[in-house]
Amino acid sequence: MFNNSGKKEMSSKSSPSPSPSGGHSLNSIVEGTKIEGTVNANSDIRVDGVIKGKLFCDAKVIIGPTGKVDGEIRCENAVVEGRFDGTMTVKELLNIRETAAVDGDITCGKLIVQPGGTIDGNLTMASGGKNSIAGSAKKAATEKTEKVAG
Repeated sequence: MFNNSGKKEMSSKSSPSPSPSGGHSLNSIVEGTKIEGTVNANSDIRVDGVIKGKLFCDAKVIIGPTGKVDGEIRCENAVVEGRFDGTMTVKELLNIRETAAVDGDITCGKLIVQPGGTIDGNLTMASGGKNSIAGSAKKAATEKTEKVAG
C-alpha cells in the first residue's frame, strides 16, 4: 500500500513543472478568500478575493471586479478592475478598467485608463517622466470632455 515508488511520485509532483499541454497556468484567489503576507507567482494570477501584503508575479496580475490588493505589487503586466491601495510596479502594460480604483504610487511602462477608472497618487512612467495625479486631474480622468465650437 505504501512503498518507496509512491513516495517518489509524491516528491516529483511537488516540484514545479509546466502543464502537459505546454500552455500557461492561471493562479486564482477566489472571492471570499483573504491572504495576508507575501505571494510569489511564476505565472498569471487573478485576484477576486483580498490580498493584504506583497504580490510578486513574473507574469500578469489581474485584480477582478471584487478583488482588492492592499500593499505592494511587482509584475510584468496588470489589469485592474477592482481596488488597489499601495505601491505598484508594472514593467510593461498597466490597464485600469472602468470599475477600477487605484490609490498609491504607480510605476509602469505603458498605461491604459478606461473611462470611469480612477487613479489617485503618483504615476511614474518607465520613460522617466513623473506626473502627480490627484484632485481635479483625478476627476478629469473620469469625466468625458466635450469640445464646444465657438
